[in-house]
Amino acid sequence: MLDVVGLITARGGSKGLPRKNVLPLAGRPLIAWTIEAAQRSRHLRRVIVSTDDPEIAEISRQCGAEVPFLRPGDLAGDASPHVGVVLQALDWFGEHEGRAPEWVMLLQPTSPLRTAQDIDAAIELAESTGADAVVSVVEPRHHPYLMHRMDERGGLTAFMPSNLEYARRQDLPAVFATNGAIYLIRDSHLRTTGTLTPDGSHGLIMPEERSLDIDTAEDMRLAELILNGRTRDHRDSIEKLSRKKIYID
Repeated sequence: MLDVVGLITARGGSKGLPRKNVLPLAGRPLIAWTIEAAQRSRHLRRVIVSTDDPEIAEISRQCGAEVPFLRPGDLAGDASPHVGVVLQALDWFGEHEGRAPEWVMLLQPTSPLRTAQDIDAAIELAESTGADAVVSVVEPRHHPYLMHRMDERGGLTAFMPSNLEYARRQDLPAVFATNGAIYLIRDSHLRTTGTLTPDGSHGLIMPEERSLDIDTAEDMRLAELILNGRTRDHRDSIEKLSRKKIYID
């Protein structure tokens, strides 16, 4: 199996939803859901959190993740690119542990519905296809062929001109959008291309119900409903199995 380290990136600042990485979600800090999914993976060798924030670092350690360094401030701003953050972590491994992992998987804490099975599926896809990068994607709810631009006077023009305006969705070419949940890439390929989504990346298709990206308070409320529903479903399944076992015995 591939040598993959999971890297969870969580800076302290957030303008849209302040301190969102540690806000409570279904009874736990937001970042805890991603740490738990990474820890349950069968293929990730280690789970590392990269943060500039001491509170996030402490919560992450309490959840079982490693926080071997604090991220430099110049990589913790609103405009700081994720590529720089990932490369800083890989360089840290090389300098302090003698070697960087061959592969790194970027896991953003704003995707709390992603599962350990999704993580493992991405790694297995990279191994089976020989791809240098795997990116999680979702089929968008609205197809770009059916979308429009609007000028300053309110006039509409097709976003992507085509002859398929009145076609059924199943007649349209399949399109996918990155959902922000998983970016898996070989270290050497990241350094060569300078991007987490290089051309030729393989797409790991995830369902819409696990592709929610937390950016607003409304997103948090929706995630809470979904996670509470999962808990109820899990509890109901255990109760059904228990009743079945009693009946069989």
